[in-house]
Amino acid sequence: MAKKSALGKGLGALLSDAAEEAKPRGMASSALQEELKLSDIRPNPNQPRTVFDEEALQELASSIKAIGIVQPITVREVEDGKYEIVAGERRFRASKMAGLETIPAYIRKVEEESVLELALIENIQREDLNAIEIAISYERLIDECNLTQDALSERVGKKRTTISNYLRLLKLPAPIQLAIKERKISMGHARAIINIEDPETQYMVFEQIMKYDFSVRKVEEIVRELMKPEEEKERKAERKRQPIEDYMELQTHLARYFDTKVDLKRNEKGRGKIVISFKSDSDLERIVELLDKVDKK
Repeated sequence: MAKKSALGKGLGALLSDAAEEAKPRGMASSALQEELKLSDIRPNPNQPRTVFDEEALQELASSIKAIGIVQPITVREVEDGKYEIVAGERRFRASKMAGLETIPAYIRKVEEESVLELALIENIQREDLNAIEIAISYERLIDECNLTQDALSERVGKKRTTISNYLRLLKLPAPIQLAIKERKISMGHARAIINIEDPETQYMVFEQIMKYDFSVRKVEEIVRELMKPEEEKERKAERKRQPIEDYMELQTHLARYFDTKVDLKRNEKGRGKIVISFKSDSDLERIVELLDKVDKK
């Protein structure tokens, strides 16, 4: 049996405590964390994902080499000392690429799903969990207990947006997740950073927080400044779209008024021309009469 990880008051220890309280007498806990040999683990043959992005795996492998596994995988025992992945195949593959021999894993029995759900939900209610541990618990409830975010919202008594905000933390670069887990930065810092789409920029802001001990408000200001170019680009695009929409509406109006095809052409500077089509001399006379009416008004 592989040696258990010592997590102190981390998710592993708390999960064990909660599972012990929740389980019926005689039932083994489904939430223990172990350090397992990668050679003893196999992928789930029913894994719906069959294609894994090689570049993304390489990036994850590099991160794992630098700081290790932030979030353990989940496995189930299929035979004595052998395990099958329930959740976390990307982390498993990247760990092999990184040259690791072992990986932290939650070991669960599939038939104990209700016990796992109860243990995770009880854990979430504890005040000493950090934001990443809460996010991991939410993700496990969704992935391993087949809960939707709406169902999870009802189970834990939190708004769906709150759950979404926690889950978004797991998309941050691993060093930032680790800093949240170690309480080097707060949930407020993380929520500001995650509004930045580019991971490199996210990490740049994170480094500035660590170097200058920025407050959450200061980070929010920085993020707003960084997002201004994108917002300005969108405003410019909107300003371009609006005249086009207005001119299209005018073209439609003129076509209806003259009861014929009207082409309205305009360049970026606002200059252009109106072309009114006619089918015959009599049709042209009709259009001219309409123009005369407009002129007399």
